[in-house]
Amino acid sequence: MLLGLFRPSKRPFTSLSEQEILAIAIAAEEDDSRIYLAYADTLRPHYPESAKVFEDMAEVEDTHRKTLIDMHRRRFGERIPLIRREHVRGFYERKPDWLRKNLSLDAMRDEAEAMEQQAYNFYVEAAKQVSDASTRQLLGDLALAEQGHEDVARMLGEKHTPEEVRHEEDAQARRQFVLTYVQPGLAGLMDGSVSTLAPIFAAAFATQQTWQTFLVGLSASVGAGISMGFTEAAHDDGKISGRGSPIKRGLACGIMTALGGLGHALPYLIPHFWTATITAAVVVFFELWAIAFIQNKYMETPFLRAAFQVVLGGSLVLGAGILIGNG
Repeated sequence: MLLGLFRPSKRPFTSLSEQEILAIAIAAEEDDSRIYLAYADTLRPHYPESAKVFEDMAEVEDTHRKTLIDMHRRRFGERIPLIRREHVRGFYERKPDWLRKNLSLDAMRDEAEAMEQQAYNFYVEAAKQVSDASTRQLLGDLALAEQGHEDVARMLGEKHTPEEVRHEEDAQARRQFVLTYVQPGLAGLMDGSVSTLAPIFAAAFATQQTWQTFLVGLSASVGAGISMGFTEAAHDDGKISGRGSPIKRGLACGIMTALGGLGHALPYLIPHFWTATITAAVVVFFELWAIAFIQNKYMETPFLRAAFQVVLGGSLVLGAGILIGNG
């Protein structure tokens, strides 16, 4: 029983037999082919040309798998041992499908490049452990093939995604990012930063108590975050508008709303009233300018106009809160 607890759960790479190395290589090529096909399925609705690139890459991986199976059949027969990458210590692992579905187009491209590099490293190390000449040559050839996959991917990309198509797909990816994350997040940040100004500063000047002000700010921020998050998620399922997953948008909006309010609520953890209030006012200044910067960068709003709108609106709400608190 105790020996089972301390026994390594994975085998060292150097302990693998030549048959097991071939078995892992077969499984790895099959997994990578499936991953590329999953990428293609995910991209096809919005990026059909990039989907074709991953389909062709999957076909290349499948060709490698068939070549490895032929080698295993000649040397060891029909029965392939059940051993996979996750059974070997220090071996690279692949993300499950449900995690890869959330990757952006650029992230999928980067992931594919990393996969090819990892496969190259595997074949280089595997070839060192094999004594059979034909198997060693095959593994070496596959290592060179994996190293050359970057060129293959580039050629496939030039075939399916010429420069103008790639620019169009990149622009579409940016639009989707803005619609799913930036737009609801910005709306939440504006609401959290501006709408909580009045209650927080009204409570501050009415009570002159930093802890009570912090509690008001905390409750206002968390409440606004929950409300905005649910509202964003519920009012549009994204199917017709194309704005993406309502859960992602709701989380982006709710979290940024709460953070926008907490930014100028947290300074009231400082016991000294005027120190806390001046610090909160400084935080508000940076919050409002950050909103103007995001509007300019992602929403293409002229910076001066965005700054004027946000700073003026925030100043009016701040002034209202101070006046009510002193009333």
